[in-house]
Amino acid sequence: MSNTGFITNSAARFSQYDGNDFNVYCDETCHLEHDGAHSMALGAVWCPKAKVPAINARIRAIKAGHGIKGQSEVKWTKASPGNLQLYLDLVDHFFDDDDLCFRTLIVKDKSKLRHEDFNQTHDEWYYKMYFDMLKVIFRPTSHYYVYIDIKDTHSGENARKLCDVCANNAYDFDHQIVRRVQPIRSEEVQLMQIVDIFTGAMGFRHNHQDPTQYKSPAKTAIVNRIVNRSGYNLMRSTLPSARKFNVFIWDPEWNR
Repeated sequence: MSNTGFITNSAARFSQYDGNDFNVYCDETCHLEHDGAHSMALGAVWCPKAKVPAINARIRAIKAGHGIKGQSEVKWTKASPGNLQLYLDLVDHFFDDDDLCFRTLIVKDKSKLRHEDFNQTHDEWYYKMYFDMLKVIFRPTSHYYVYIDIKDTHSGENARKLCDVCANNAYDFDHQIVRRVQPIRSEEVQLMQIVDIFTGAMGFRHNHQDPTQYKSPAKTAIVNRIVNRSGYNLMRSTLPSARKFNVFIWDPEWNR
């Protein structure tokens, strides 16, 4: 597979899992208001709660096969030619495991945001986007435990607000559907490292649409593997009903 540019198509593989309890692991990249990035990416990987120990064990085994200790954190920012196969194996594990699903929300162009028109801060808008990403995941017959990466001392308060917003939208006033939104440290949970890789790849794809402008063959190869395994070019929204790999492009110009 060539690492010089992004590929754009391949066969898709989808799956669904209907159950009762799900864990949802979330991450983001390029989310600050003035970080110089064109696009923001939010991402969530979810799976049946009962399958989490086995999935985490499999991720640790993949890392061990590459000489990486289980407690060592694998992150998108650490991807390099020397550890590329590890990242490709983790991507393949996601697509080979029917219990794992991914959804991402991409903000197309942050420079077009108009917070003053909606009487909101960038932080308030950010959590609205988080809600828009998560709401498609929730089903009324299931229970969800949502985990977000700890960012600062306000993470706990913001998690509670997000939990209430998600639950109220589903008329889930007693939190029977959205049971919890809790900040955790990404280095302590194997599945948080998977969502970090996928969310980082989506942010990279949208912030470097011309691969010749950014010399990172390893990251381009990871994006290409995701394109190949998902069957999507990652630049357009999927159907809202897509479960295995779901993409939503949010354009500020469509939300005036």
